Amino acid sequence: MPLSAASDEHPTYGKKDVLKQIRDIIRETMMPSWFGSVPGNFSDISVGTIKADEWHSLITVYIPITLISLWGGPSSKATLKPILDHTMDLVSAVYISCARTMTSECATAYHSYIASYVGSLKCVHPAFNVQPNHHATFHVYDYLVLFSPVHSWWTFPFE
Repeated sequence: MPLSAASDEHPTYGKKDVLKQIRDIIRETMMPSWFGSVPGNFSDISVGTIKADEWHSLITVYIPITLISLWGGPSSKATLKPILDHTMDLVSAVYISCARTMTSECATAYHSYIASYVGSLKCVHPAFNVQPNHHATFHVYDYLVLFSPVHSWWTFPFE
């Protein structure tokens, strides 16, 4: 069953609370100096567009901590658990695809996570349409098998 509010085409899932919690976690979490930082007020117009490294930090560290702390507990709303699982599929796929080493098992795990993520998009976000980029994510599996770690062939450093 789609997770949408009866009277709201684009439910917020507590968007303001989530954003505040992400910002708090960014400010309060001590990270190693080599880890890419994220502005504590990201998403403000004054910050501008964040870089790929900052998105990577958000999706692999700050967003999972935030969503698990907000939606992963036993007292969390049951309707938010599928959204958390859906997001964690994407987090897992990103984490695996950006690893410094790659095995066929890791590539297969990436494929499973991205298939689950794309497969549940319409359930979690009923008004959303799958885009060509979603199709392209399945080809990353092929590249992981053929070329091994993403670090050897991505254009991230040239951003």
